[in-house]
Formats: sequence, structure tokens, C-alpha cells
Amino acid sequence: MNITILGTGFAALTAVRTLRRQDRNVNITVISPKAEMIYLPSLIWLPSRLKSGDDLRVDLNNFFRRMNVNFVEGRVKRISDGGRTVELEDGTTHANDGLIIASGGRFIKKLPGIEHVITPCEGIPASEKIRDRLDAMSGGTIAIGFGGNPKEPAAMRGGPMFEFLFGIDTLLRRQGRRERFRLVFFNPAPEPGKRLGPQVPGKLVEMMAKKGIETHLGHKIKGFEEKKVITEGGEIEADLILFMPGMTGPAFAADSDLPLSEGGLIRADAHARVEGLEKTYVAGDAGSFPGPQWQAKQAHAADIQAEVAAINLLSELNGGTPQQTIRHELICIIDTLTHGILVKRTEKGTTLLPPCRLMHWAKMAFEWWYLRQYR
Repeated sequence: MNITILGTGFAALTAVRTLRRQDRNVNITVISPKAEMIYLPSLIWLPSRLKSGDDLRVDLNNFFRRMNVNFVEGRVKRISDGGRTVELEDGTTHANDGLIIASGGRFIKKLPGIEHVITPCEGIPASEKIRDRLDAMSGGTIAIGFGGNPKEPAAMRGGPMFEFLFGIDTLLRRQGRRERFRLVFFNPAPEPGKRLGPQVPGKLVEMMAKKGIETHLGHKIKGFEEKKVITEGGEIEADLILFMPGMTGPAFAADSDLPLSEGGLIRADAHARVEGLEKTYVAGDAGSFPGPQWQAKQAHAADIQAEVAAINLLSELNGGTPQQTIRHELICIIDTLTHGILVKRTEKGTTLLPPCRLMHWAKMAFEWWYLRQYR
């Protein structure tokens, strides 16, 4: 049996580990532009130099050798034959008996003037650019916000923007120059962060008020200029703009014979199997999954989906039917550089703990614990 996995992010690597745990002999091929993982949750610490870019890069060659994985360097152009053939941009094709799509999604870059903003979660260079811009500023206005995909409510990544906001506030205070800066948080939703839990938006806005952070909420974003955020409710003059757009599916999805959601993501069922296809699964940011509206695009969710996908794929390849279903759970620590706010949401409700130093250190410790399995 030959299984192909697309990607080298959280979902892809969890799928590799799960497959190997379940079957030591199955052939695994991973296709990705680079044999490298970037630990995206810790990008928030690059502007303060609490972490460096090299801390977040993980060379996966040793991991692939330990897991007996065949790595193919390349970019996917399309998927055809009901998932059995993966064509790369260099023209080569790779056949499989089973496929797990864990390649991640894309940020929607359609707003006019979006080239004037920095999108932090695009990777290490973006967060390093924030660091360098902050170093060069003697004062001014910093506007920080995020948007969504109106056709795919779950396709957004807002949590890190709260962390960049509170982290920059803490950094400027440490440097003794916070009074020279105006921080503005903007969001088209009147209650940003509501998918974390109904009580969360009020707590976050209250934190912003205590820290002297202004808010511009509930107004649709129309676009940007070099030093301006333009919304239906007015304009925000800004010297630095950080903005996280909503997400859609990978570029190859539209050219492949895959079912797509209205928002452009690959449609999956409750077993993480691509709708209408056999032995083809999706996990992480590339997928659109059934479930509660508050489900999030985050590493923890991707890990859960990938494990379900891997177990069900093996079952199918062995003549069985998918049995495992996705457990919907959201867990995050909103970090401020000194404190952390733990948020956990399940279908039973939301747990929200007040800021404490222990959670900040817990988040740092988790990074070390998580990455040691791949180093």
C-alpha cells in the first residue's frame, strides 16, 4: 500500500506519526516544497526577540528517516483520478493507493491596497519585518486587525492577532516608549473572538481598554492605503498595519476534481474523508468540515483531523469502513509576552481562565515538547 501525504505542517506530520504507529510497513510518501516545518504559533515572539526565526524552523530529514518516509520536493499542480494521481508543477505525477491532503490553505488577498499590510502568519519573514519596523519607529499609530471568509465562517485565524496586539503593547512598555504609540484594534465583527466562546469578546475588549488600546469594531473593511485602514465606519490613519485576512483552499484545489465548499475549501465528511471520494482525506486548513460554527483553523484542530484521517484511511485500505469521527475542540493560550489566557471550548461549553504567568511559560514549554518529536 502506498500512501501520499501533501504538506509538512501540523496535520501532515501528525498523519505521518499516526500511520507509522498503526502500521510499520505501509509505504509513505510526503510531497511538499521543502522538508521543513515552521512552528507558526511562536511567530508572535519574533518581534520581541523572545524567539528567533531559526528557533521555529525544523529540518525534517532526520524525522523522515526515522519514520521511513520517502520525501518528494515539489509543488502540487492538481489532483485527479479521484485522488489517485498527484501532478506536480514540474510535470511529474505520483500515483497512490490512499491520499491525505494536508497542504494548508491560502490567505485571501483581494482587498484593495492589501499590499500595504503585513500578514504575520505568512511566515518567519513577515514576523521579522514587524520586528524591524517596530525597531525603526520612534512613535506613531499601529493598527492591528483580522478579517474572515464570508462564505466560510471557520476559515479565519484571529487568535494570533490578539497575541500580536497584546505582545506589542507589552514590548513597548518594556522599552519605556509605549506613551509614544497609539494602538488600534479593528475588526468587522462587533464582537471579535466570539468563536472562542460567548464571554471571550467582552473580556478581550476589557483588556484592551485597560491597556489603552483603542477599538474600531463592527465596520466592514473596504481596503487599505499605505498609511490608512479604510472601513465603512471611517478611516484609521496608521504608520504600521498588521492584518490577517480570511482563508480559502490551496491553489491547486480549483483545478482538481475535488468537491469544494462555497468558500473554496475541500469538503470533507465527519470522518475527514473528502466527500464523494474513496481513500482520499483532508486535514487542517485545506478542509471544510461539518460541525459547529465555532470550529477554528488552528494547529490543535489540524492534529485531531489528521489522526482521524490517518486511522480511517488505513481502515479503508484494509477493506473496512471509516469509523473514527472528528472531535471538535478548540484550545489556545492567548499570550501577552508575560501572561497567558487559557481558552478551551468544546461542545459542552467554554473554559476561560484569567491571565497568569504560568500559562505564558506553559505555552513556551509546549513548543519545546511538541517539536522534540520532529527534531
